[in-house]
Amino acid sequence: MDPSDLVFSSAHDAASAIRRGEVTSLALTELIFHRIERFNPALNAVVTLMREEALARAREADEAIAKGERWGPLHGVPITIKDCFETAGVRTTAGARHFSDYVPDVDAAAVARLREAGAVIIGHTNVPVWAGDWQSYNKIFGTTSNPWDQARTPGGSTGGGAAALAAGLSFLSLGSDVGGSIRIPAHFCGVYGHKPSVNVVSLKGYIPALPYWPQLLYVAGHLARSAEDLKLAIEILGGPGVEEAMAYSWSLPPERGASLSDYRLGYVLDHTACPVSSDVRDVMAAALDSLKDEGVDLVEGWPEGVDPVEHYTTFRFLFGSLYAPLLKDENYDETRRRALDQDGSYEVIRDLALTTPHKRFHKALKERMEAQEAWKKYFESRDAFLLPVSFLPAFPHDHSQPFWERVLQTPEGPRRYEDLMFWISFATLAGLPATVAPIGKTADGLPVGIQIIGPYLEDATPIDVAAKMAEIVGGFEPPEGYMESP
Repeated sequence: MDPSDLVFSSAHDAASAIRRGEVTSLALTELIFHRIERFNPALNAVVTLMREEALARAREADEAIAKGERWGPLHGVPITIKDCFETAGVRTTAGARHFSDYVPDVDAAAVARLREAGAVIIGHTNVPVWAGDWQSYNKIFGTTSNPWDQARTPGGSTGGGAAALAAGLSFLSLGSDVGGSIRIPAHFCGVYGHKPSVNVVSLKGYIPALPYWPQLLYVAGHLARSAEDLKLAIEILGGPGVEEAMAYSWSLPPERGASLSDYRLGYVLDHTACPVSSDVRDVMAAALDSLKDEGVDLVEGWPEGVDPVEHYTTFRFLFGSLYAPLLKDENYDETRRRALDQDGSYEVIRDLALTTPHKRFHKALKERMEAQEAWKKYFESRDAFLLPVSFLPAFPHDHSQPFWERVLQTPEGPRRYEDLMFWISFATLAGLPATVAPIGKTADGLPVGIQIIGPYLEDATPIDVAAKMAEIVGGFEPPEGYMESP
């Protein structure tokens, strides 16, 4: 087999070809590096290369195959890691100058599990500073562009990983998500992404690291070119960390349906608090119409007990409160004074989250639990819930500061940058699994994805819905200009 035949295949298919001896890991890894040499200069998706280590690992993978050994389900497959996960002996920066020279001694838990599964790690993908933006750029490595339109962002913060997958520079990419950092890049770049249920994947060795993030909102997850690979990866990545494994284990619950007709789905297309632009809404409506034409059980409307505006407000408060320990004591009084102005600005919402007394924080935790209960009740009669990922497709690069004053243009007029938080907030607040699947393109040729929220801990269900939807509405398509072999 010519390795170039596999460039846009799934990681599962690449691993199968290596296992059967149809292609070598070395040939496939060398091809990926050739493609990086050709396409990455314009994209800047993979920012730290591990060429020598990866090629050595690929040779070892081929030697193991020759001996009849198999390391795991990703044996010999080239993959990328978000530049926030510590990788032993490899510069890991989180896009921040503070870590510009940091080289960890050990792998993050998620990286270690991918290695144990046989993956060949080829490098780190670009992120915004501290993984804190919906665009991927920093002063260490520069700006990452979208392979569908290099004048536009691939999203953030796992934008480098999404761009690399779309351009055929990797077969799987490790990422993280709290504010849509997997889901929005998947939507912008036309690939698949999965935000796991909270606490399913260990965040040990993730930068920036705050010890309470895993228990609240933040998750490690992954992007791929197929839903099949999303399931493969969650089976590899899921489970307690080393410390917790002494007490309990984890297994992925099976998907709820054998066919798409088995699934009872809910959906919403829009909301007045964050209207979806017509170019995205049209693609989503067409996809839902195709599902209805196939007889899929679809019911429109928000779950009972899910108030989108209230839950979004709670999410924003809890998200902002994650950073409260970083507020210096000498800045507290001034920050609190600004917070009490109550003018509704981004700054006031942020400052309230940083300085509100403990009583308000626990009230927000109570509201989070109520949201979780509402979704739990909903999933007793429905299996998954479809909704937008973002109100617009990939937008032009804009690195102006402060970022909350940026304005995004849509066919219906200008929008606030912070509106990007709305549609991703519901799964994050309740700690639910959410899968993004590509469903088509706008009239301008930009990818559009759909978000599929599933029941807590039942990550296989939204992934399976995404896989079965591909049979009706299509799946990943390579962007024009990246099909050529180097």
